[in-house]
Amino acid sequence: MKLYDAPRCPFCARVRIALAEKGLSYETIEVDLNDRPAWVYDLNATGRVPVLDDGFPLPESVVIMEYLEERHPEPPLLPDGPVERARARLSVQRFGGVLHDYYALRRGEDNTLAEKLAVLEVGQSLYADIAYVPWVIRARDLLGLELPERIEAWLAELARRPSVAAELEVVSRL
Repeated sequence: MKLYDAPRCPFCARVRIALAEKGLSYETIEVDLNDRPAWVYDLNATGRVPVLDDGFPLPESVVIMEYLEERHPEPPLLPDGPVERARARLSVQRFGGVLHDYYALRRGEDNTLAEKLAVLEVGQSLYADIAYVPWVIRARDLLGLELPERIEAWLAELARRPSVAAELEVVSRL
């Protein structure tokens, strides 16, 4: 298995954390986001990473997470039961609104990221937590956003997991 990856990319971080949680080994092929090689467009027409190659190229972080969950069901990232799994997926889908504010903050524009994080549903499922945490880490550690106390506590709890601790280390080197 190969992961076409960029350390600064939170979408890639989702996949790295999911792979670590699943205990899966993989080869990393790092892509320079400032000078994307032409061949990356052969793997993903948009030129974006992550792309997982497990015998075929699979782009898009959420799709990759779903694939890993189906292909390697143990240990599970999604909760038991169809209702709980649907709620976890819905939470990840709705997180898109938070992403808009994250990137606005990165560009130095007015945004409501802190307010959106204050009401973010965290700790409900590992799957959703993995989907959120890369942006929360980067907002705090790279953009200097003061996190709401509840989110800081959630992040501290998640940081006990080796997969998230490894991502914190990646971010500290950016």
